[in-house]
Amino acid sequence: MRITTITNWAYGITVVLTVLSAVAFILSARSATQERQAVEQHLLLSSMGEELALGAEETTDEARLYVMRGETRHLDAFTVDEGEERRRDAAINKLRGLGIPDGELQIVEEAVGDAEALDKIEEAAVATYRGGNQAGARDMLFGPEHERLQTALLNDVSQFRSLATARTEAAVHSAQARSNFWGDAAKIILALTAVIFLGVLYFILRRRVALPLVQMTGVVNRLARQDYAVELPTERRRDEIGEMNDAIQIFRENGLERNRLDAERKRDLQTKDLILQMMHRLQACYAQNELTEVVALFVPQIFPGIAGCLYTMNESKSALTEVSRWLDPIHTQPSFPATACWGLRRGRPHVSHVADNDIACQHLDESGVPGLCVPLTALGEAIGLLYFEDRTEDATAVDAPQLYLELIAENIGLAIANLQLRDKLVNLAVRDALTGLFNRRSLDEALNNLHRDQSARTVVCMMIDIDHFKRFNDEFGHDAGDEVLRHVAQIVSDTVGDVGTVYRFGGEELTVIATDIADERGFDIAEKLRMSVFTTPFSYRGRIVGPLSISVGVASSPVSGPTTTLINRADGALLQAKLSGRNKTVAAFAMAAEGELKRG
Repeated sequence: MRITTITNWAYGITVVLTVLSAVAFILSARSATQERQAVEQHLLLSSMGEELALGAEETTDEARLYVMRGETRHLDAFTVDEGEERRRDAAINKLRGLGIPDGELQIVEEAVGDAEALDKIEEAAVATYRGGNQAGARDMLFGPEHERLQTALLNDVSQFRSLATARTEAAVHSAQARSNFWGDAAKIILALTAVIFLGVLYFILRRRVALPLVQMTGVVNRLARQDYAVELPTERRRDEIGEMNDAIQIFRENGLERNRLDAERKRDLQTKDLILQMMHRLQACYAQNELTEVVALFVPQIFPGIAGCLYTMNESKSALTEVSRWLDPIHTQPSFPATACWGLRRGRPHVSHVADNDIACQHLDESGVPGLCVPLTALGEAIGLLYFEDRTEDATAVDAPQLYLELIAENIGLAIANLQLRDKLVNLAVRDALTGLFNRRSLDEALNNLHRDQSARTVVCMMIDIDHFKRFNDEFGHDAGDEVLRHVAQIVSDTVGDVGTVYRFGGEELTVIATDIADERGFDIAEKLRMSVFTTPFSYRGRIVGPLSISVGVASSPVSGPTTTLINRADGALLQAKLSGRNKTVAAFAMAAEGELKRG
């Protein structure tokens, strides 16, 4: 019930009780007045009866004294007392006006009649005495008739007084009882009014208003300090305090929602900032290994707690290989065919193992852990894949914003495409298009770097020439010559391995630069190259051609000469090998014995 309703009811009941209390007080006062009037009437009737009896006795006594003594003063007193008759008439009229009962009034009238009869006898006795008959007057005043009338008068007066006393005392008691009743009722009503007033003060003002307001004050103060974690007391009231509590609850919920939105906005801004930082660093990468480090560093910050991998497509666009990972994903393969991923097939993000609503990618295991595949594309071609694996219970990767995923995938794809294009351009600039070996420009740059190097590193140079190369071109065509060059270049690259670097010097000549090896080791490698080419069969269009052979000239620096003359000295050794009949290895080591300069 609402406080205003309770207050109105309490106010109405208080007003009603106050009115009833006032009525009770009025009735009590009126009963007190009736009690006072009854007492006054009792006193009046009692005094009137007494006066009636005393007046008759005084008149009789004066008459008798006059008859017995003959003194004039008694006659005067008797004459004066005769005026009592008029007073009796007035008293009777007054009694009639008081509305006394007829029985009492009849007794009074009988008493008055007896008194008048006595007066007549006494007047006659006085007249008889004054006529000289003293004995007759005495007989009249002391005779039986006089005694009878006097006794009857006294009896009437006594009976009147008894009746009047009984009636007036009953009226007094009745009025007193009514006065006490209404007085007690007024007190009870006043006490009830006070109880209701105190109850309203306690239950309404204290329990239903003051205490809830004190609690709400603490809650509002904490909400004012944006402490929205405060819990509101559960109020099921349907009054103003309940409405206020509901309003505060709505304010708290709005504050919590605002904090949640602010937190989401901050997380969103932080995510955007991290994506922007990652984009800047991706654009600044010069190599794919740098790109993989950037991705492995920033993607876990953008999507916390989510493991993942970065895959790149091979040149034939048939398979993907893992190049970067973060937080150790365990439900995908390090490499797999491109057809094993539905994301690459569809060209859009694909979710696997979520309520079994869609088909799962084949590169995932059967654990049922949700996985998200986001293809990387550039210029309309697929170049890689981003894989996310849920390591949390709330499936954050699956619920990741589509816009952010597409933005990250687009930027990583463009960065990988740019690096691949850059590598192609660099390869075109530093490598030979036919053999894939480093070109003459790269060789000159490497020799210049070695010349500028002040660490006195040992450098071995091998000049290689394919024997009778012109004959292959003339007999089989230039395509065959190209195949021969590629065949020999592959054998030389495989044989040299990590020991040195292979360059195409020009035409059918190749150059190998090896550092930090001894002259003898360099010569052995050159001889191994010659034997590998000679012993490896070469087929062209299904036909064995050959055997192929090469001539090798070897020179070293700085012991045998400066780096600036290294190519010339190796080329001189190569010329000597060709003049000696080809398919030979000749070393131009200054300190070598004459017998060790040739082998073949």
